[in-house]
Amino acid sequence: MPRKPIDKPFCGGQWSRARFFSFLRSGLRRQSLRWGPKSAALIAARRPSQSSNARLKWEYKCAGCGEWFAGKDVAVHHKVDCGPLKAFSDLPGFVERLFCEVEWFDVLCNDKCHKARHKESK
Repeated sequence: MPRKPIDKPFCGGQWSRARFFSFLRSGLRRQSLRWGPKSAALIAARRPSQSSNARLKWEYKCAGCGEWFAGKDVAVHHKVDCGPLKAFSDLPGFVERLFCEVEWFDVLCNDKCHKARHKESK
């Protein structure tokens, strides 16, 4: 049976609907890395390093387990999942949840707490 051709209504007939919304989602997430409240959440969870490693300037407290970690071992997590972006109607809610205020972010350790939160939401 021949495969049904994929409808490509975007970018001059080169992009499918999924490719287009993936492009939008990726661009918005990239911009959210520079969002001030996200940085503020990270700053609020830090203290000067108590480690013997002189190169480690800051440590960050995990909101899940309460332990302290190096910056490379934590992630800033949205308390409310941003949700899907598969249609233009999803855009306002996605943007509102992605660019939320500081109280809607948690700093979580990568090893157990961040992974556990992602398993819960699926």
